[in-house]
Amino acid sequence: MLKQFSPDRMLNSPFGITAEHVRSLGKTTILTDLDNTLLAWDEMDATHEIMNWFTLLEAEGIKVMILSNNSEERVNRVARATRIPYLAKAKKPLSKNFKKALRELDSAPEETIMIGDQIMTDILGGNRQKLMTIFVRPVKETDGLATKFNRFMERIILKRLAKKQKMEWEDSL
Repeated sequence: MLKQFSPDRMLNSPFGITAEHVRSLGKTTILTDLDNTLLAWDEMDATHEIMNWFTLLEAEGIKVMILSNNSEERVNRVARATRIPYLAKAKKPLSKNFKKALRELDSAPEETIMIGDQIMTDILGGNRQKLMTIFVRPVKETDGLATKFNRFMERIILKRLAKKQKMEWEDSL
């Protein structure tokens, strides 16, 4: 049961992931959460760091899509600024929109990485679809109300995982 919640890697930030890293893992595609993965949950606009990261990945042939549980309005604002495709209201960890994202990007699970800051949504959902999962530290220490319960459960799961396996935060892949 705990295996479903176990990320393949744990990174301090997604921005150290390069196209070279992605290709060296045999991957071609990144699905990424938005809130507290790339951008603080209470900030509205894409940062230069996000725009540069997406630009570099796409210039090197890596397919990228934002997969967020947040509202259409919130996700569209960032996606429009970055010109990155997205699926909002994704209802992660449910499988429907993971599968839809893979279809839209013409990607297979074995060539896809899911990046996110929540074990209960991003990592569980990605693992259920047999994607490589990368758990990142949240951009901001606080969360919106809807995320607080998930963070409580996450702390319990992470403690149990740490007893069974070595878990270390890394700076890059």
